[in-house]
Amino acid sequence: MLLGHILGATIWTGGHLVLSIGYLPGALRTGRIEPLRDFEHRFEKIGIPALILQVATGLWLAYRYLPSLDLWFSFQSSLQANVTGKLILLGLTLLLALHARLRLVPRMESGQVGWLAVHILCITVTSVGFVLLGVGIRTGWS
Repeated sequence: MLLGHILGATIWTGGHLVLSIGYLPGALRTGRIEPLRDFEHRFEKIGIPALILQVATGLWLAYRYLPSLDLWFSFQSSLQANVTGKLILLGLTLLLALHARLRLVPRMESGQVGWLAVHILCITVTSVGFVLLGVGIRTGWS
């Protein structure tokens, strides 16, 4: 389960870092949204399954470490705080993804990259936050 979780995180976070660092600066410079749409179209084929894998394995791992759901939303230990943090980031990720998919991306036209750029940066920061909290769980630092 841990290996699947790490592989999902690698794909999800790595893809968003590539999008943010490799594609977004050019789109902001040119005002062209097409490269972002092309990347998103290709990435979602592996990114969404990776996210689903992360959620499934993450919930399983959280239950394995903290078998009572009450402990998931407690800040009594660094493990509990990290699990709570990851659940908060999951909620933010889902809200950002739904908003981008259902409202933002369908309405975007060339020259209107600004709000999409904000979304891309937010989801990238959120995905890196997942990694940092996950490392904290495995290493004990938080």
